[in-house]
Amino acid sequence: MFSFFKKKKPEAETPVQAESAATASPAAETPAEAPAQPGFLRRLFGAGDDAFVPTPEAAEPAPQPEAPQEPEARDATNIDPAAEKIARDAAALSNGYEGQLFPETAERPGSEQEKKKSWMARLKAGLSKTSSNLSLLFVGARIDEDLYEELESALLMSDAGMDATQYLLDSLRRKVKEEKLLDAVAVKAALKELMVDLLRPLEKPLELGRHEPLVMMIAGVNGAGKTTTIGKLAKHMQRFDQSVLLAAGDTFRAAAREQLMVWGQRNNVTVISQASGDPAAVAFDAVQSGRARGVDVVMVDTAGRLPTQLHLMEELKKIKRVIGKGMEAAPHETLLVIDGNTGQNALAQVKAFDDALQLTGLVITKLDGTAKGGILAAIARTRPVPVYFIGVGEKLEDLQPFSADEFAEALLG
Repeated sequence: MFSFFKKKKPEAETPVQAESAATASPAAETPAEAPAQPGFLRRLFGAGDDAFVPTPEAAEPAPQPEAPQEPEARDATNIDPAAEKIARDAAALSNGYEGQLFPETAERPGSEQEKKKSWMARLKAGLSKTSSNLSLLFVGARIDEDLYEELESALLMSDAGMDATQYLLDSLRRKVKEEKLLDAVAVKAALKELMVDLLRPLEKPLELGRHEPLVMMIAGVNGAGKTTTIGKLAKHMQRFDQSVLLAAGDTFRAAAREQLMVWGQRNNVTVISQASGDPAAVAFDAVQSGRARGVDVVMVDTAGRLPTQLHLMEELKKIKRVIGKGMEAAPHETLLVIDGNTGQNALAQVKAFDDALQLTGLVITKLDGTAKGGILAAIARTRPVPVYFIGVGEKLEDLQPFSADEFAEALLG
């Protein structure tokens, strides 16, 4: 799906903690806009160097020499000791880690084909438990009732759920009969084809440029990797010339605000936060500040909570209503971050959060652990909310757009 939007060249900002957008002067915050260049975006990232293709009439402005600027002095009175400690710890960890948990803006060497192979290798490794269980069933197997029973057990063990499992088996039986498949390899290929067809409705790219700014509300339970996902998405959006502003709306978890500020410092992104305040007020301030600054994307972090915590779910609904008051039709994207290791509980989370917030997309993380992968089939059958991204690790390149073909290949290849 294509979307037309104006491509901006945001000025580099020194990440700061804005105690409240109301205390800052909008006139002082609004940067001078570069000439707009119309164009279209194929997908958020993962499409290679030609992901952003300008229209023929978009003339590239001649480069202008820039006068060197002195770095701004840091105000020691505004430095949060907790944030400083987290930043030092994160820097020490990333410096000693080959992949760097917080990569810099420099691209890793290697062609797009090599990066794709590396991504598929990591995805297959993450789903190897389910993949090996399914693949072994077809080794020298006869196409009989015993095979279908073993296949049913394997799919249920992969967290596919009864509904998706029964759908796949019924479709496979019908396909084998209609196409007169007698070879186990052909039956496996038929199952992979059915899995792709089942997962295809979940495959949808995240569109940018539809609104100025595009407001995204990010939700999820504790430990799902929500804040880390926000940091990775901010870095990827910057690679597509999208200016980003973050809102530290998680005022419930200890050090959540400081963790988001570390990502803001690494990505050179402003973080709107309050030391202690209503998360809905923080979200409202962020939307107003984003409009005044002319940023492209505003991402609002929210406190992790279980769907059974009804009073906290009501708070999420309030945040969404207040964001709508700050900007009409906002939030434009409401994403749920899910830990891929939670099995069928992930499906319960999708149902609860979708009922409360009307989700527009999902991000599945931690598929590199004990995740079995079948939960996506269960989601596709029960609550087909688009899966924008899947993650298989801590590195920046370990978060990629979801592809039904790639996922089925890793699961049944």
